[in-house]
Amino acid sequence: MPQSDSARIVLASRPEGRPAPQNFRLEHVAIPAIGDGQVLLKILYLSLDPYMRGRMSAAKSYAAATEIGQPMEGGTVGEVIESRDPAFKPGDIVLSHSGWQSHAVANAAQLRKLDPKAAPLTTALGVLGMPGFTAYAGLLTIGQPKPGETVVVAAASGPVGSAVGQIARIKGARAVGIAGGPEKCAFVRDTFGFDAVIDHRDPDMAAKLAAACPDGIDVYFENVGGHVWDAVFPLLNTFARIPVCGLVAQYNASGTFPGPDRLPGMMRDVLSKSLTIRGFIQREFAAAQAPTFREEMARWIAEGAVKYKEDIVAGLENAPEAFIGLLEGRNFGKLIVKI
Repeated sequence: MPQSDSARIVLASRPEGRPAPQNFRLEHVAIPAIGDGQVLLKILYLSLDPYMRGRMSAAKSYAAATEIGQPMEGGTVGEVIESRDPAFKPGDIVLSHSGWQSHAVANAAQLRKLDPKAAPLTTALGVLGMPGFTAYAGLLTIGQPKPGETVVVAAASGPVGSAVGQIARIKGARAVGIAGGPEKCAFVRDTFGFDAVIDHRDPDMAAKLAAACPDGIDVYFENVGGHVWDAVFPLLNTFARIPVCGLVAQYNASGTFPGPDRLPGMMRDVLSKSLTIRGFIQREFAAAQAPTFREEMARWIAEGAVKYKEDIVAGLENAPEAFIGLLEGRNFGKLIVKI
């Protein structure tokens, strides 16, 4: 029989600005019985992603906020330990959205079976999962890079940014990455193969970005916002495309933003340069593009055209501190908790 209790981390309170450890609480609860069409999962790996900061807030967004006292949400890889659905048996490994807990009851219809022999299980949460698909769909559907164009992406050492740059190069474009610190910048250049990398902590970042993009910027994949956006915007070419994937520099902000209102000037340039700025959530493309993505990305990885890096933290109890660090750029690669 499976064990009778599950460890889980719930939202204890809503943060004001930067999340703190007291916003989370570790609990132990009884595992409920499963019903027809359900399975019981032992969670092996938990994905930590920036979008989770939005779920901690009660502000209106594209998805419902996590309720106080409920487990933090997130993508997971788990092992089936009990099943009441003929499509799954104990020992099967599946991708689910079970959140920050050691065990979960899941509806079988919402699971995707994984083959441990095809790729490391963690890749289902990273380069072959939601972050990789975010890069693929956002870049190719909205950014539409063409041979010889310049593609710039912030957070270039992370799972989304690193995939964006490598896919851009596969499509014949120049890839310019922006990352934080010499170690990450060197990895983006030497391992991910970007054409140029700029350290966003460099006081001369804006000038160095301009030097790295002598022909301007045709596609800017936005993950960050803040001072990186300020450096990118003047370099955008006419008809540039900007897929807006995330704004991690602003996720912990509260209240109004300081400084003058720059929106009128920005809108003037949007008009005069015929810019396309398109926000997106990857799930809108999933039904049409996810199968092709998994096929193409698996091939690119096998051929060595796409490489990836993971940052694995041991222990569910360490998830809150790891997540706080994620929002501050302390992780290096796709952040995953090994339960």
